[in-house]
Amino acid sequence: MRYFALFFLFIVSLSTTAQVNPVVQKVTGTIVNDNTLKPIANANVINVNKVKGAVTDAKGFFELEVSVSDTLHISILGYQSLRIRVTNDWLKNGTAKIQLTEKAIALEEVIVKKYDLTGYLEIDSKLIPDKENYRYSISGLSQGYEAGDTSPNAFSRVLGSIFNPADMLHNFFGKKPNELRKLKQMKKDDTVRNLLESKFDRETISVLLGVSKKEIAEILQRCNYSESFITTANDLQIMDAISECYEQYKVLKKN
Repeated sequence: MRYFALFFLFIVSLSTTAQVNPVVQKVTGTIVNDNTLKPIANANVINVNKVKGAVTDAKGFFELEVSVSDTLHISILGYQSLRIRVTNDWLKNGTAKIQLTEKAIALEEVIVKKYDLTGYLEIDSKLIPDKENYRYSISGLSQGYEAGDTSPNAFSRVLGSIFNPADMLHNFFGKKPNELRKLKQMKKDDTVRNLLESKFDRETISVLLGVSKKEIAEILQRCNYSESFITTANDLQIMDAISECYEQYKVLKKN
């Protein structure tokens, strides 16, 4: 009876380990246009759970490391993004054909009129801002805060972040530590980094971090990043900014 109990505990521990560390396998797929069934090249496929990425070749083919129940996010300009879950059937078959739908974009008629420009343009150079954003260095921290403008209260906004640090980051991620780990994992995969560097729509980083686009803007505002940075930075810069802000928050929290 004792040996049976030990054997039972051994089986249970193996089952628990398998659930905690699911088996990693490689699956392949082909992404095609759902209307023409022609392959779609350069589509981005990201494993949201493992933060691994792949790009389809000229035949729409991709290969990616996955585990069962992982979620894949597929996106490309001009097509509706798609999220699919890896199933046991897909793992058994090893490959799948995935169809993307083109976005319907209505083009309005534009009438171009002829204009004759004469004369000259006079500009007051005093109205041209030479510096829009400032970052202040904070003693004890390796990096600083971006005040966002040259207004008189810019520095006070930075001081405010010291006494009231990025609480919004803690509220969003405090109960989701896995999402914070993804910030570091994103930098390790070249495909994911290249994708984020080329995108400005916050869609991919929103999916990876599990927050909305609006929440991303709110986080950066709370971290004293300027409006121009929030609206013009690419997704890779946004990811680095969020990561930097949270690291500073942890330092301040310890102190």
